[in-house]
Amino acid sequence: MPGPSPGLCRALLGLWAALGPGLFGLSAVAQEPFWADLQPRVALVERGGSLWLNCSTNCPRPERGGLETSLRRNGTQRGLRWLARQLVDIREPETQPVCFFRCARRTLQARGLIRTFQRPDRVELVPLPAWQPVGENFTLSCRVPGAGPRGSLTLTLLRGAQELIRRSFAGEPPRARGAVLTATVLARREDHGANFSCRAELDLRPHGLGLFSNSSAPRELRTFALSPDPPRLVVPRLLEVGSERPVRCTLDELFPASEAEVYLALGDHRLSPDITLEGDALVVTATATANAEQEGTRQLVCNVTLGGESRETRENVTVYSFPAPVLTLSEPSTPEGKVVTVTCAAGPGALVTLDGIPAVVPGQPAQLQLNATEDDDKRSFFCDASLEVVGQTLSKNESAELRVLYAPRLDDSDCPRSWTWPEGPEQTLRCEARGNPAPSVHCERPDSGAVLALGLQGPVTRALAGTYRCTAVNHQGEAVKEVTVTVEYAPSLDSMGCPEHITWLEGTEVSLSCVAHGVPPPNVSCVHSGEARVVDGLLRVVRQHAGTYRCEATNAQGSVAKTVAVTVEYGPSFEEQSCPSNWTWVEGSGQLFSCEVDGKPEPRVECVGSEGASEGLLLPLASPDSPPGVPSIASGLAPGIYICNATNRHGSMVKTVAVSTESPPQMDESTCPSHQTWLEGAEAAGLACAARGRPSPQVRCSREGVPRPQRLRVSREDAGTYHCLATNMHGTDTRTVTVGVEYRPVVAELAASPPGGVRPGGNFTLTCRAEAWPPAQISWRAPPGALNIGLSSNNSTLSVAGAMGSHGGEYECAATNAHGRHARRITVRVAGPWLWVAVGGAAGGAALLAAGAGLAFYVQSTACKKGEYNVQEAESSGEAVCLNGAGGGTGGGTGAEGGTEAADTAEAQAGGEVFAIQLTSA
Repeated sequence: MPGPSPGLCRALLGLWAALGPGLFGLSAVAQEPFWADLQPRVALVERGGSLWLNCSTNCPRPERGGLETSLRRNGTQRGLRWLARQLVDIREPETQPVCFFRCARRTLQARGLIRTFQRPDRVELVPLPAWQPVGENFTLSCRVPGAGPRGSLTLTLLRGAQELIRRSFAGEPPRARGAVLTATVLARREDHGANFSCRAELDLRPHGLGLFSNSSAPRELRTFALSPDPPRLVVPRLLEVGSERPVRCTLDELFPASEAEVYLALGDHRLSPDITLEGDALVVTATATANAEQEGTRQLVCNVTLGGESRETRENVTVYSFPAPVLTLSEPSTPEGKVVTVTCAAGPGALVTLDGIPAVVPGQPAQLQLNATEDDDKRSFFCDASLEVVGQTLSKNESAELRVLYAPRLDDSDCPRSWTWPEGPEQTLRCEARGNPAPSVHCERPDSGAVLALGLQGPVTRALAGTYRCTAVNHQGEAVKEVTVTVEYAPSLDSMGCPEHITWLEGTEVSLSCVAHGVPPPNVSCVHSGEARVVDGLLRVVRQHAGTYRCEATNAQGSVAKTVAVTVEYGPSFEEQSCPSNWTWVEGSGQLFSCEVDGKPEPRVECVGSEGASEGLLLPLASPDSPPGVPSIASGLAPGIYICNATNRHGSMVKTVAVSTESPPQMDESTCPSHQTWLEGAEAAGLACAARGRPSPQVRCSREGVPRPQRLRVSREDAGTYHCLATNMHGTDTRTVTVGVEYRPVVAELAASPPGGVRPGGNFTLTCRAEAWPPAQISWRAPPGALNIGLSSNNSTLSVAGAMGSHGGEYECAATNAHGRHARRITVRVAGPWLWVAVGGAAGGAALLAAGAGLAFYVQSTACKKGEYNVQEAESSGEAVCLNGAGGGTGGGTGAEGGTEAADTAEAQAGGEVFAIQLTSA
């Protein structure tokens, strides 16, 4: 019996879902009492803000309702069971609005609570004192008017960023507003210039609002410390009119000293002080100057003020007037022999003394007279005056100098007649004359007109030597004197008097003499290097006289030495050791022939061939100072007899030499090829490697350091790298030879895949692998009529797709290279006929039963469909399986090799094979 349709079931379920909540709701209404509700029940509003209140009830038909509150209203919205009203400008700290409804002769009420908060917009720190003494307490007071609720308020007093005191007002009544925080603080030095402030924080985060904070404007505190002692004042007891004297005022234990105010005055005249800070000490200096109106006793005041307090010190200063005495000469500058009067005078009350002789009465002048002479020139006269002020005697003096005019005098002490100076050091040439006015002195050589630079410092040179006429002149007359200048200097040996290089000829007579210059005249001596005897007189020159001589010249100013090189020249001569009669030249050695000849100057040597192939050929000779990089001798130089001729400007000499040639080993591609090829199975032979050289080199070849083993025939093991070494008495030469061994081809492997028979329509592959050197060429021979055959790029693989009966038969693979050919055969069978079996199945369905709601489900069964499949594709996908185990066997292959061909046969077992194919629905 068919069940209810799905549409009916869905309708019943929808009706149940719609009616269920309603039925449950009716049941609940019947059981619950009526109520009134106010939302929000509790609210926190910023002072002066607004709020919407929603008053509602669950009474189905309330008779009336409303919202009772003392707050201002801005708008009202109503419904059957609700009322919404906006309250504005809420300023009361706390109010309780009431929501009410009249329902079924009952009054329903809901009471709410509205509280206001005010941010700490005003934070005030009471002003600090203008100056606060260090070590005394002062009061910090902070006011935050109106902020609240106070229970959420925290006040903090700060010194800079440092918290001094923090107070929370938790627990205060909700209606409380505003707060005051007071603290007593001890003033310290480090508080000077510090900023004090107050921070207020209103924390409403527990009520869902934020943290509101504000800070007062900072107030700077100025602290000070002032010593109870008065300043120390240092002043002069006496101060002369018109003079300047220093004043010093010092006060210790002062903080901050830089802000102290200083008053410094002499009488009614205020001084300009210079203030210096030394730690906590204040040092005030000034210059006190008095005028004539202040003459008498005056007070000097020093007053220091800081923080409204002052410290003061006063000292008495006596201001007096004491002019300096006056000293006069009747003739300050007078000719010799005239009378001069000297007068010394001072102000009233002063006692004067002239050159130690006091006046008779204070206030009277003192005098003296003299007849001026040369000795009075530049004579000084002294006038002293003394005055008593406040019990203290003061003194002043004055001096004057008398100038007496007289003619010049040239004394030996100031201008000597003979001067002797060493050459070189700087000297100041002085020839001074006495006289007034000061005479001018001029010294000149009569012969050349040369002038001495008197009074100037300069080096002494030989040009200054000579006799000078010195003349001193002033307005009173002149004086004349002759002066002789002698300049001494150390010896010198120049190239003219003593040459550095001297050449003598062997067998001649010579003398070694050196002339030196100097003042006084020097003594000269010459000594041969390594000997103590002084060379003197005539010498007969021998080669031993050549060498270095040290000549020394000496006088009172010093000595000088010079080295003289003596060269003794002579004609050329040959020696067997330096120029042998028999030479052996090694080709390629780069070594030149050496033929050294004794002679001065160095002889020129040439060796020219005189017989045979070398006739007229010039031998290259190495000079004693030839550099290492001279060119090597040409390889074409012929041996033979050469005549060597040595010549210099003193003569010539001849010598006969015989030259023979030899050469080191040499191998190249022509004598020892670097690549050689052998054939496997051929008669074994040695490496073709020889070397050129004289004497004839010996050649040995080895493989990796081991000599090649003796074999009758060449094998593949002989292939590799060989090292050949050629040796004779002049050296060695090496060469690397690579030996390759070639061999005829052999078909090493011929296989079929799959290894058994091939079914019609199937695929198979034949693989052929050959061994040969050089590599073999692969070729195939297939059964007649076999079509659609594919080959790989190197012909090593033959493949057939979709095999037919014509593909069955014998296949041959042949390998060929330059040394021969080799072949193998294999037989391929194509088996049949084929059997297709299709096995199908059907799956049954089951009915599902539902209890309770009476809902039925329909299940539809789908029969399997039959289809046709490609057996080959099924096989390749792994879905084909052998049904009855009667699969075809594979026949073993046999093969025989002989001559150049070989045959391998693979046979498949006759009969058919049955495969089951797993089918899937289309």
